[in-house]
Amino acid sequence: MRSAKDFFRPLAVGAPAPVRDVPFRPSRMIHFFDPGNEKMAAKMPSIAPKVDVLLGNLEDAVPADRKEAARAGLVKIARATDFGDTQLWTRINSLDSPWALDDLLTLGAEIGDRLDVVMVPKVEGAHDIHYVDRLLAQLEAKAGLTRPILVHAILETAAGVGNVEEIAAASPRMQGMSLGPADLAASRRMKTTRVGGGHPGYLVREDPAAGAPVDAPRPTYQQDLWHYTIARMVDACAANGILPYYGPFGDIKDVTGCEDQFRNAFLLGCVGAWSLHPVQIDIAKRVFSPAPEDVAWARRVIEAMGDGTGAVMIDGKMQDDATYKQCRVVAELADALAARDPELARAYAAATAAAEEAAR
Repeated sequence: MRSAKDFFRPLAVGAPAPVRDVPFRPSRMIHFFDPGNEKMAAKMPSIAPKVDVLLGNLEDAVPADRKEAARAGLVKIARATDFGDTQLWTRINSLDSPWALDDLLTLGAEIGDRLDVVMVPKVEGAHDIHYVDRLLAQLEAKAGLTRPILVHAILETAAGVGNVEEIAAASPRMQGMSLGPADLAASRRMKTTRVGGGHPGYLVREDPAAGAPVDAPRPTYQQDLWHYTIARMVDACAANGILPYYGPFGDIKDVTGCEDQFRNAFLLGCVGAWSLHPVQIDIAKRVFSPAPEDVAWARRVIEAMGDGTGAVMIDGKMQDDATYKQCRVVAELADALAARDPELARAYAAATAAAEEAAR
């Protein structure tokens, strides 16, 4: 058994000290791009200011004969681009592939000072995180880095979901987790070929109406295939001070379905989602930013509650320490987003001022 104190000691001599708290930085959308695609790479300087996270993808969407080109492309982009406040992440190849080790060795040595987070696919247990953790510490020490590169796990196997709590607690380097619905569906032998979202066959049906014919139509309601997994992932992340994310929504044309799925994840506690196409950037930005009226209400409750103890009545609704804590979540998220997004800052300020005026 390792001492708890050991978690906050570097795993290599000369490596930076592990983080004690994962810094919350807005990450409403993790925008994927293929760094080996020259046309796509050329767009990154213009896309970077529009997103919270840019992720150079080296894994599934990159054919085997282009893996090295994608890796080299990411190094080139990272060196040449001014990302401003936008985070740079990468998704390396899975740890059972012949490319993962070279991904880590190259990126750690060449752009470790530019890289915020390494996303690790198909994580099945704490052992996978421990391997990456130790290797990154050695690379950080060798490169003379002054801050640790954080790690993000993708839940896309049945074993990973079964071990989600131990994965979340595996290292101080853990930044968060994402749901990987397509690979997870295959691992579970689920009978869907969709990438995220619901399925029309996964439904509940109303009971027959009294006296109605046996074959009379009965309303049906589509259910969420991913509710259990997202909820369990959110709990594991919250318990360990890291951040949960919805993964990809594959039907680029179904913007309504994408928005609904992102909103479900947001309401359950996710802080962001993957965007696979520019059209999904604005969806994620809209969904994972609290509505101005919700922010105004939260600030009103916080002001009325003072130190957060006791109970007050506002507009005929009781507010106590539990609702105070809920409102703190919304208001603090709004403050963090407003610091990055001037348009949101103005919307939040206007809504708050209007609410204050109406309450007078």
